[in-house]
Amino acid sequence: MPPRRVITGRSQEPRRRYAEELRALRTAKGDSLRKLGEALGWDPSLFSKLESGDTLGGPEVAEALDRYYGTPGLLLALWELALSDPSQFREQYRRYMLLEAEAASLWHYAVSVPPGLLQTEAYARELLAAGGAREQELTRQIDARIGRRELLNGSDAPPFRTILSEAVLRAPLRDPGEWQEQLEHLAEASERPNVTLQVLPLGSCLHGLASTAVMFLRLLDGRTVAYTENDHRGELIEDPASVERLQRRYDAVRDMALTPAESRKFIGRMLEDLPCSPST
Repeated sequence: MPPRRVITGRSQEPRRRYAEELRALRTAKGDSLRKLGEALGWDPSLFSKLESGDTLGGPEVAEALDRYYGTPGLLLALWELALSDPSQFREQYRRYMLLEAEAASLWHYAVSVPPGLLQTEAYARELLAAGGAREQELTRQIDARIGRRELLNGSDAPPFRTILSEAVLRAPLRDPGEWQEQLEHLAEASERPNVTLQVLPLGSCLHGLASTAVMFLRLLDGRTVAYTENDHRGELIEDPASVERLQRRYDAVRDMALTPAESRKFIGRMLEDLPCSPST
């Protein structure tokens, strides 16, 4: 087979390709970063970070750049590809990310933090920073995690069930306003037709997932795989017997959890108990 011909010489990695295209378009137009910022109304440092790959920005930036450069839809499409590109995750998570994106349904149990699919940007930032992520890597990881939330949006979004240990809801963020935003996000998510959210009260009996966060993915070929995670490592489990044992533990936890309706009321009471913000 003849070697693959490289036509453009640019990166085949979506995130890097997006940055390269932005830089090439600006250079061809003869604009400085300052001029581009003045034309579009954003700080020039944003475009510098976009072109270096330090951040992806938001869809509104990609759309504005498409209009400015006369490339309708091109940059927005590249942005979407970069946002969902599993190569931006650490190697140990990449296969799991690929399977997650193709799953027909998902079941999850959270020991201490909400699932990444339901985290707000502020929550993700504080959590990842606490884990030691450096500033440059932190921005990339936040972009990637927020991008994953799109999996649950749209008419063809897969069913998603999450059981949250009450401990998840008892460990607030440093900023009360950001913590309120996270609780509100969970409450809103629980109202979606494809999301089932349950709370496992702290007074529940000991169970087989007491120290293990787990996600089950039912794949299109009928298989179910599991991904377990703790503070130090994650493990993708594909052996059917091992997955079955984990599912039995999960079923026991689900039997002890509050119903979805009771869980919504539980989160609602937590929101009511939050201290009021000082009047301005």
